[in-house]
Amino acid sequence: MNGADTAWILVATALVLFMTLPGLALFYGGLVRARNVLSVFMHVYAVACLMSILWLVAGYSIAFGGEGSLWGGLGKAFLSGVDSESLSGTLPEVLFFAFQMTFAIITPALIVGAYVERIGFGFVLLFSALWMLLVYAPVAHWIWGGGMLADGGIFGETGVRDFAGGIVVHETAGLAALILAMFLGPRRNRHTPPHNPGMVMIGAGMLWVGWFGFNGGSQLALGTEADANAVAIIFANTNMAAAAGSIVALILTQLLYKKPDLTMTLNGALAGLVSITAGPLDPTLFGALWIGAIGGVIVVVVVPLLDKLKIDDVVGAIPVHLVAGFWGTLAVPFYTEGTSFSTQIIGFAAIGAFVFVVSAVFWL
Repeated sequence: MNGADTAWILVATALVLFMTLPGLALFYGGLVRARNVLSVFMHVYAVACLMSILWLVAGYSIAFGGEGSLWGGLGKAFLSGVDSESLSGTLPEVLFFAFQMTFAIITPALIVGAYVERIGFGFVLLFSALWMLLVYAPVAHWIWGGGMLADGGIFGETGVRDFAGGIVVHETAGLAALILAMFLGPRRNRHTPPHNPGMVMIGAGMLWVGWFGFNGGSQLALGTEADANAVAIIFANTNMAAAAGSIVALILTQLLYKKPDLTMTLNGALAGLVSITAGPLDPTLFGALWIGAIGGVIVVVVVPLLDKLKIDDVVGAIPVHLVAGFWGTLAVPFYTEGTSFSTQIIGFAAIGAFVFVVSAVFWL
């Protein structure tokens, strides 16, 4: 065990949980109508609690319990075989379990934005439970747990690159959000403005701050043998991408609509953060700027497109997570040696097909 690595991942674990509770809850809660804010809070809070328990029961084992091609098995269900001496790399395994648990919490919670104001609470719990265990956990295993898309899998020595969740978190949640929004149809009076923009901004700020743990913690150490400053680089790139996405969205809304738009600007920052998530270590600071800037463009372009298609995405989850997640996945080979555009695209498409089919089955 390395004490410095352990101390940093303890902090990162708290930061990622902070993204969901209270960050995501406030961000989503401020965007809906006042009469629905408590239901959104309850959805996010209940999902966080339920996913924590299910991650212990089976989710962690499915994702990280073994080296099977499709899933990790149930050998570590209820943390079987994990004790105070167990290590994962240089970390206590129970800490690795807790850090990965925060990702299993936030991913289904992101989907909440697609069905707010028009779905039953029982569906939220059942869909989220099935989805985390049978969609999120297997996908996490395929890329992060030594499965078929990892190094040594179907692509040979170099598998799909997803440093902190551009695919595992953002593609899966964004695509599930798209499916649910399509199946549910739009709300009545769907153009009602956010009831509390201040709450939205506070929540977005919490997500931005928490993202340093999201990306920086995914290093699973304070540095690397090649670069002791790895986390510092990730921090700087993460911030630059968020800032660029926000500024670009701000400028574009001013040019297109003759006034800056707060919600679009905040979603621009989040799209910038999503865009850098798949590969935050390797780009230069200028590279992080342009990666994040394109994320801001994506939000401003895709949000009105979805509106024309009458897909009611209340919080912007589809452009921010699905589309910006695809762009971030595609941007990785520009800066990371040994990766290829074909591998990234095929991996994204294969996981997309899996998520689409299984999520649709759960809905039906």
